[in-house]
Amino acid sequence: MQKNLEETQTRMIILFEGRDASGKGGTIRRVTRYMNEKHYRIVALGKPTDHQRTQWFFQKYIAELPHGGETVLFDRSWYNRAMVEPVFGFCNEKQYRDFMKGVTGFEKDLVRQGTILVKLYFSVSKNEQSKRFDRRKDDPLRQWKLSEVDLQAQERWDDFTEQKYQMLRHTHTNTAPWTVIRSNDKYLARLNAMKAILNAVPYQSLNADIDYVLDPEVVISGAREVELMEAQQVKKGKMKA
Repeated sequence: MQKNLEETQTRMIILFEGRDASGKGGTIRRVTRYMNEKHYRIVALGKPTDHQRTQWFFQKYIAELPHGGETVLFDRSWYNRAMVEPVFGFCNEKQYRDFMKGVTGFEKDLVRQGTILVKLYFSVSKNEQSKRFDRRKDDPLRQWKLSEVDLQAQERWDDFTEQKYQMLRHTHTNTAPWTVIRSNDKYLARLNAMKAILNAVPYQSLNADIDYVLDPEVVISGAREVELMEAQQVKKGKMKA
């Protein structure tokens, strides 16, 4: 797949989104393990600088977009403004609304001009997230992963659920659809994420011995996830996804 991107000078962007401890970072490491380091980059942007706060919101991300033949993997992306920032008050209501109105057009333009855009949302259960946080607290090799924001994730579970619902409902489009990956089982999540990425590129050298079919128990579309969340709200009066 990577060779095809290089030969055709095709640009590829892969967004890894989801709650804290949903398996984004581990999946990125597995995806890139055998890739040619000269032709991919992992982008994980920190807090915006004072200068960046005065810029157009997408400007700092545009600076990281791929050139021809390159793949850029965003460990969290511009969708911070749809999830983390509104939950923790890092943006105001107008900034959030402006983003939700503008992001679909931004992505449509990327795709229209030949960029392959893959949007992956890793969905972990509340209980599994709690277990992973507990491991981080006790394991000195994982403690660096635990941040102040992480510590509030369980308390703000319902807030994140609402933001997830609004994000999927408004930004899952035919041009740039969301692929939701159930990530309680890390192995299956990583395997199916790789399949979703491979299936997004029309390269010719598919290995007939490899099963590229996505597991329907692990992977669903963003539109279907919205339907399930709405059905759950009607049935139980509360979304838990």
